[in-house]
Amino acid sequence: MNMSMRRKRGIVAVVVVGAFAMLTATVALGQGFGPWSAPVNAESVPGTSSELNTSFQDGCPILSPDGLSLYMASNRPGGMGGLDIWVATRASRNSPFGAPANLGAPVNSTADDFCPSPMADGWFFFVSTRAPGCGDADIYVTRQVGRGWWNPLHLGCRVNSPGQEASPYLLTLKSGKMLLYFSSNRAGGFAPDTGTADHDVYVSPLTLFGFAPPQLAPGLNTPQNDARPNLRSDGLEIVFDSDRPGGRGGSDLYSATRAKVSDPWSTPVNLGALNSPAGESRASLSWDGTTLHFGSTRPGVEGAADIFFATRTRTP
Repeated sequence: MNMSMRRKRGIVAVVVVGAFAMLTATVALGQGFGPWSAPVNAESVPGTSSELNTSFQDGCPILSPDGLSLYMASNRPGGMGGLDIWVATRASRNSPFGAPANLGAPVNSTADDFCPSPMADGWFFFVSTRAPGCGDADIYVTRQVGRGWWNPLHLGCRVNSPGQEASPYLLTLKSGKMLLYFSSNRAGGFAPDTGTADHDVYVSPLTLFGFAPPQLAPGLNTPQNDARPNLRSDGLEIVFDSDRPGGRGGSDLYSATRAKVSDPWSTPVNLGALNSPAGESRASLSWDGTTLHFGSTRPGVEGAADIFFATRTRTP
């Protein structure tokens, strides 16, 4: 790609995501929270559709900012091909979720589409293996307008790589600065590239020319897989999954916190009883930080993986 094309793509990215910043309120003040409740299958809530989890693969769960929509990735029948993004809705935050509906084109495609990340004012990041791309799976952004969606914008091969990207989350600071968090198994990660490439957590600031080259997120990575980050909306807590030593088996959920967004992250801690001897992945925090959804392959799931959640309360 020549310089003029790169500049054009960067300007388009700034216009699209910059508009998102102007429409989005600044992050909330930090909150204190109690411990997480025991995790439960999302389908166990009375009145919830029996189609929320299926005998297929259901994962990558995340609530919309208003808490009324639960997005997920699934390869259940009725999709457009491979993994698709689906959404279940409810009338209020205390209501059960109905049956998930496929988002359809242009968000979904005949390729794999997953890691949905809804933001405020209808903005929506996700990952797709559709062509053309930079490699295995790339990050896209779109916006919901009424009942339709803008054609997804590919974030370019400075953010994306020949490897696999996952779980994008755009953090907007009170200063207006925006930071894109995601994970990738691209070459040149935290550990030397030997054997199978491991996933690491990266962060990329938005500049006047698009997103800057991603850098390893300080304090979060290990030589093992550290993947699928998601942040609390105030930027003071991050959750991700990792198969680093000391877990309960497979990939476990971890979290790290900080007192201010300018502070370094605390040492990540294993989320203990939220994990199992099986695998947990792609944890996501509700906008207010009181609910955590994640996928799990623990015994008793209907298919390859099911969606679970836990809750906590705010403390003074």
